[in-house]
Amino acid sequence: MKNKIYNENCLDTMKRMEDNLIDLTVTSPPYDNLRDYDGYEFDFESIVKELYRVTKDGGVVVWVVGDSTVKGSETGSSFKQALYFKEVGFNLHDTMIYQKNNFSNPSNNRYHQIFEYMFIFSKGSIKVFNPIKDRKNKRVGVRKVSPLRNIDGEMIRSNKIKTVSEFGQRYNVWITPTQNIKGHPAPFPEKLASDHIISWSNEGDLIYDPFLGSGTTAKMAKINKRNYIGSEISKDYCKIAEKRLQQEFYYN
Repeated sequence: MKNKIYNENCLDTMKRMEDNLIDLTVTSPPYDNLRDYDGYEFDFESIVKELYRVTKDGGVVVWVVGDSTVKGSETGSSFKQALYFKEVGFNLHDTMIYQKNNFSNPSNNRYHQIFEYMFIFSKGSIKVFNPIKDRKNKRVGVRKVSPLRNIDGEMIRSNKIKTVSEFGQRYNVWITPTQNIKGHPAPFPEKLASDHIISWSNEGDLIYDPFLGSGTTAKMAKINKRNYIGSEISKDYCKIAEKRLQQEFYYN
């Protein structure tokens, strides 16, 4: 079943999966009315229940989603979805931000919207975390540990010494350029998918995307030496994804 794209509703794909099969799901589902996916709709609650069943204990679901604005108010669908994941049994391990490098719908009465949420859900205690360390530190070398404040507000000084390396662990706000793929309205940026795959899985793990779209998750799983399964209900998008997976990849 692995390393294959299925042109069907993801519920049909998942019903053939055994329990506790998937190490990591990385996806960006269609949300509200912001995206046109050929008029297809999805059964959100049933999908979350199935994702919980097929995810391994300690596995992760990365759910990238935003909100539209209707009659002057944001829908809040992203928060409602996050709460339902918790209701089903997932832990909300982290709430991250995907900051884009541009915006598409300027507004004259609110600040320009340039981000989406990246909810990191885990099934039980998370088992894999490979932190990306590319945040350049300003003060590199050996120095004293900074004073800490305890629960009652008192400052605690320390004589301990620590070594600060050139690069530190990345923060949970990721600034990633958007990407254009001919034939798809909202492709997932390759770097965003790749960084999540690196962070929450190991080589040889099985990565799933229930809304594969143009195939970015599958492509980046293959490049990073993981296995993949993709579900995509649009035949046209499947053709785009298959073509991208046939490209020659160069590994680091």
